[in-house]
Amino acid sequence: MGDYWSKMAYHRRYIRFSSWSSNRGYEVRGLFNDGLSCCVNALLQSFSATTELLDILNKWNPSDGIEQSNIPLQLRNTLLSVRDPSHPAPHKGFLDCLYRHAIRRYTQQDADEIFHMILNLSLKQMPDHELAQEISSLYTIEVETQVTCMDCTFIHRLPNSYFSLPLVIHEGENTLESCIKSFFKKQKLEVSEKFFCDRCEKKQPCAYEQKLVSLPQILCVHLKRFRNEHGLIKKLDSKVTFPETLKMSVFAAGQSENAASDSPQADYSLFAVIVHKGSAVSGHYTAFIRQTQDQMWYYANDSRVNQATWKDVQDTYKGRETAYLLLYRKKSLDSSG
Repeated sequence: MGDYWSKMAYHRRYIRFSSWSSNRGYEVRGLFNDGLSCCVNALLQSFSATTELLDILNKWNPSDGIEQSNIPLQLRNTLLSVRDPSHPAPHKGFLDCLYRHAIRRYTQQDADEIFHMILNLSLKQMPDHELAQEISSLYTIEVETQVTCMDCTFIHRLPNSYFSLPLVIHEGENTLESCIKSFFKKQKLEVSEKFFCDRCEKKQPCAYEQKLVSLPQILCVHLKRFRNEHGLIKKLDSKVTFPETLKMSVFAAGQSENAASDSPQADYSLFAVIVHKGSAVSGHYTAFIRQTQDQMWYYANDSRVNQATWKDVQDTYKGRETAYLLLYRKKSLDSSG
């Protein structure tokens, strides 16, 4: 009975918020918290705002015999259901599906880890390999790890990739631009971390750096606020400022000579912010979403959705309620959006 009334209250709440604008193609709607599902709820808000993802999933015609534990199937069903005002629990099937894959109820989750798990499971379980590649390309950041031998100067090149750009933040004040530049900065390996040089045929002191090969349409940035100090996980509430428009010039110094440079590079526009509130051992996730249609910001806290402002988003620069994942969309070269 309690579950029934909670669903009905949720449904009434969504009707109230959807009345803000009836001509938009997509409404930011609340998602009820089922067994501490706030982390997944916040991520689903970002996936729902990533209309490119639904466009890819809608190309897929799953067979009748496909199992209900299939992540891309349930993700597509959820992204379609959130657009249906009459659906009282659009993400219930997706949550049940995740729980079958060891993403348990009543457990504190890390948004970046769950983000990667959802994408990796989607790629693994997508039977259409071309569509799986499209999903991967939508998010994949390609880099090249270059390890330089300090003795013979030979450069070892190791391809690598990320679904989210992992940025270390420091005590005090940070900017997103400074964190990105630090990510691509050359560093010397410790003496105890000598690297085997193929040319010298022995372990040598080395320096390493990451070089950017390519950026995706959807750029996810992970602000690494959690760190292990003497066996204890600590959250850094340090200030990290980030812009609504991320200029491509910030990546210029970190580009690999193998990076594609034959086409113009567009800047990125922020459209989703996953926020963590609380400490390393006890927290809550929410999301700020910017609509493509009206360019307005909305704040989703599980089943509650409110209109927000850029100033509200900026309040997540610092404090116990801080930005954790930033999602940027590559701007069209022929428009300002």
